[in-house]
Amino acid sequence: MLVPIRWLKDFVDVPNDINELSKRLTMSGSNVEGIEHYGKEISNVVIGLITKVEKHPNADKLLVVQVNVGTEELQVVTGATNIKEGDKVPVALHGATIAGGKKIKKSKLRQVESAGMLCSAEELGFDDHGLPKEVQEGIFILPENAPVGADIKEYLNLEDTVIDFEITPNRSDCLSITGMAREVAATFKLDFNVPAICLKEESEKTAQDVAKIYIEAEDLCHRYVARIVEDVVIKPSPLWMQRRLQTCGVRPINNIVDITNYVMLELGQPLHAFDFDKVEGGTIIVRRGKPPEKLDTLDGVTRDLNENMLVIADINKPLAVAGVMGGANSEITPTTTRILLESANFLGSSIRQTSRQLGLRSESSMRFEKGIDPNLCLKAADRACELIEQLGAGKVLKGYVDVFPRKTSSKVVPFNPERINKVLGTDISADEMVDILNRLEIKVNTTSDGFEAIVPSFRMDITQEADIVEEIARIYGYDRLPITLPEGNVTHGRLNSQQKYLNDIKDLLVHNGYSEIYTYSFVSPKVFDNINAPKESDLRQVITLLNPLGEDHSIMRTTLIPNMLDVVSFNLSHKAHDLKLFEVGAVYLPKKLPLEELPYENKRISIGLCGDTIDFYDLKQIIETIFNKLQIRDYKFIQSRHFAFHTGRCACIEIDGQEIGYAGEVHPDVLENYEISKKTYLAELNLDTILSKASRKIVFKPLPKFPASDRDLAIVVKERILADDIISTIKEIGGELLEKVELFDVYQGSQIAKGYKSMAFSLIFRAEDRTLTDKEVNDIIEKIQTGLYEKFDATLRK
Repeated sequence: MLVPIRWLKDFVDVPNDINELSKRLTMSGSNVEGIEHYGKEISNVVIGLITKVEKHPNADKLLVVQVNVGTEELQVVTGATNIKEGDKVPVALHGATIAGGKKIKKSKLRQVESAGMLCSAEELGFDDHGLPKEVQEGIFILPENAPVGADIKEYLNLEDTVIDFEITPNRSDCLSITGMAREVAATFKLDFNVPAICLKEESEKTAQDVAKIYIEAEDLCHRYVARIVEDVVIKPSPLWMQRRLQTCGVRPINNIVDITNYVMLELGQPLHAFDFDKVEGGTIIVRRGKPPEKLDTLDGVTRDLNENMLVIADINKPLAVAGVMGGANSEITPTTTRILLESANFLGSSIRQTSRQLGLRSESSMRFEKGIDPNLCLKAADRACELIEQLGAGKVLKGYVDVFPRKTSSKVVPFNPERINKVLGTDISADEMVDILNRLEIKVNTTSDGFEAIVPSFRMDITQEADIVEEIARIYGYDRLPITLPEGNVTHGRLNSQQKYLNDIKDLLVHNGYSEIYTYSFVSPKVFDNINAPKESDLRQVITLLNPLGEDHSIMRTTLIPNMLDVVSFNLSHKAHDLKLFEVGAVYLPKKLPLEELPYENKRISIGLCGDTIDFYDLKQIIETIFNKLQIRDYKFIQSRHFAFHTGRCACIEIDGQEIGYAGEVHPDVLENYEISKKTYLAELNLDTILSKASRKIVFKPLPKFPASDRDLAIVVKERILADDIISTIKEIGGELLEKVELFDVYQGSQIAKGYKSMAFSLIFRAEDRTLTDKEVNDIIEKIQTGLYEKFDATLRK
């Protein structure tokens, strides 16, 4: 919020020390982001009266001008063509400084002396946007009543200091000059004065006679005030108003539009002026949009309206997007003679949603989004009409139309001074607390239990005692609060077991060359098609966001697979190769749609591998390494099918018979959807289940006293038979004497029949109480061979 000091002084006697002002206001909660000084460098520029204009004797495009500057008459050479005798203009005298620090001296132009320079608006640091075209392209022509010889800085208020305040979202009342003046008055214990509004209402007609207002969407529009002005004269607004708007970052347009902007900045209530002759039936209807309605807004863009948008319309067509921007079909033009002045109060969340959907944000919508006091509507309309009368811009009709379906009342917030002092650690008297609140225009009544604050309607952020504590603390001064050490029981912070297990997993993965990634929980609905998810897949039961950032971030994810593939694709496109990635994140699984309760947040881990030398066994190895780290023993990789993975190259992973996820080679169609040109292997595992199965229990056993007996067993089986099934059978038959079994070779080739494979296992036997004999081991080997033959039709490899 840009606040010019000159404007602020209309309402409060601002301290002269700007640095002290900024410091104190920052400490009271109005953070100062910057201070800008305007017009300070301009000097020795006065108002002059042109008494004579002649052509330059030696140059066709130059003029020789005689100009009276009050104390003397000077000769000035200029190239401007928009001047004539009798014009009053800014004259930079010898030794003057204009905007940008440029110095002006006497000189000769084509052998003719020039005692100074006639100035344009730009050369004075004055935005010429609201001035006539001929003035924009030439010398700044001043009003006829400009006093000759006067300092131009004083006449145009060129010198000013503007403070840029950072206004927090809860303090919408400070998005105005009067709001900041109130803060200055409260902080420095000064008088806050708002002049009374005085209207003449010269027209004999009444607003109720010519205008009708209907609010159909009462849930989105809390109040609508309309005033009517006739005999409107559209012209540039006076220079003082243009200058004030410019220092607040608003470009002047014309007197009517400038007045609406001026009142919005002064009071914080956005206004809008409609050309009343373009409002059919003289009727304003506040309603929701009706698709396929469209509206050409003032920025020249055609907007599609929908039923979620609040619209200002007449009996046949929409006129404006409420609280955001007006329509071109009712804008103020040079031919406008009657206007309807709108001062309304709209629901902030509705304006925010509409602004986001249209991709259109204005000074008006920004204020409505944060919330505005509905009791401000009539005051703002009256203030605008007062300015219209003062500037001779039209005649205001008597009365107004005010539709106020739900009137608001002041909030009453009880508070106790003892509790406030206890919270702040202070010893502020009750009288001082009352004084602070009164300075903030919060009245205080005494009750049997303490006090109650009567909160004015413009302070929508104050709802409970904690808010009263904050108001007293910031005005009293945060820097005056005593410094104390925290009291109470101190709990030693530590990680719980699940957090420790998770850190172990991350450390292990990083140690093995994996990089951790973080991705958004919001994804696009298109991801399910990209990973080939069936239409009936449970993954498509998603939570849709009410206010998404866009289509690509409009739902909550139910799987981590698309996020991992996005990252792999991004890295490959940036020439990164041999990727080893992992992500720990939540997926959001609704118990029922539409949502009636919070969804189940399932924590998962996603592991991705991509490269020329990587295969499925690299992925399997790292998963098994994680299980071994967490002392998870009873796990299985079971050949399975999954829509995102290559057929026949996918495994379902189980722990204690419970499915925890899938691992495999990503399907070529999915890789094509993500523009991935290399084989990619992926796993998505239920981390909550894994952590629940983890253990840190360590069992120590004495070193074996007796030697082991080693045997190798090579068998031939059909190629569809899994090694894990054979190992399970070997362990079952081997019993307690079988200490370990490992697969160390798989062979398919010319020496093995087609459709078969050779598998070689290493078996280690040991007894705890004796040395095993060859006969004992051979008997077990024979039983294993027989069992494998009966179950898998396995034969010894010759």
